[in-house]
Amino acid sequence: MYSQTKCALFAAALGTTILGFGSAAMAQAITMDYDGSFDDATFGVENAIVDKGLVIDYVSHVGEMLNRTGADVGSDVTIFDNADIYLFCSAVTSRKVMEANPDNVAFCPYSVFVTDKDGKVEIGYQDYPDGPMDLVEELLQEIVDASME
Repeated sequence: MYSQTKCALFAAALGTTILGFGSAAMAQAITMDYDGSFDDATFGVENAIVDKGLVIDYVSHVGEMLNRTGADVGSDVTIFDNADIYLFCSAVTSRKVMEANPDNVAFCPYSVFVTDKDGKVEIGYQDYPDGPMDLVEELLQEIVDASME
């Protein structure tokens, strides 16, 4: 039950985020190449989030899910060798962006992802609309920068 609840919460958050953009096709990501292994990158992201005093609400192992279910949906395409998404929130940043525009609730929780495709590891996050959400992007960029160290 617990994992079903977490999955439902993640799906709702992801759906809300996509709806906030109007369509999934409009969603953009900001990515940086990581010089190291997928495991090192995920370790770095986890530490960078926690070092900011934030709590990781959920880790979506989307790469495992895609690989596990490919045959079930009639695909033999490997999209990622590995891909994890870390979901979390910041009370300070969230309050600022939602005081500026309560509709910014659609973008919470925030996330940083790590992907591995053919040995190329990337760390990234969603590109948000200009304006108050720039504060979130600054936070996410700080996390990515810290995870690269």
